[in-house]
Amino acid sequence: MLIPSKYLENAVEQIASLPGIGKKTALRLTLNLLKRSEVEIEDFTKAILDLKNNLVNCKSCGNISDESICSICSNPSRDVSIVCVVEDIRDVMAIEATSAYKGIYHVLGGLISPMDGIGPSDLNVENLVQKAASNEIIEVIFALSPTMEGDTTNFYLYKKLQGFEVLVTTLSRGIAVGSELQYADEITLGRSLQQRYPFQIGGK
Repeated sequence: MLIPSKYLENAVEQIASLPGIGKKTALRLTLNLLKRSEVEIEDFTKAILDLKNNLVNCKSCGNISDESICSICSNPSRDVSIVCVVEDIRDVMAIEATSAYKGIYHVLGGLISPMDGIGPSDLNVENLVQKAASNEIIEVIFALSPTMEGDTTNFYLYKKLQGFEVLVTTLSRGIAVGSELQYADEITLGRSLQQRYPFQIGGK
């Protein structure tokens, strides 16, 4: 692709670095930005900078937040004795859309995947173990995607939580094996939350 300007080319390269964006799409988006007013571009870039500079992780659950404690953890109507373990913010958003869950969350920040070089130490695990040890929670719900990586992470967390007086449950398998939680429809996901069952090794 011949681009007649180094400035345009650099902008295209940056946009194309985003996941799922090819060079042609990046060029189309860049040309669209080029047509916008200076004020619109300033608002656009400020939003990105604010996102990077001001967004933090909730100290309690690991969710992304504007404050040190997220709006879910600080909501007095939430049941803090039930913790739903998810991979990332997209899963929190998917579950919240069902309106079927009133507990709080624990965001791992990923799944155990040796092939990708991701081990337990790369995830937000110890905070969950500390909560279980402090007797603050009575139930931990595993709401990880039913993939090989999700099952591996479930097994690891289950072993870490053994010995604590906490019920460990998992979503019912209305979520198709091999699929990602964030893509499940709201009705199926909501029913899976309501019909959860005690976690067992092997999922039996």
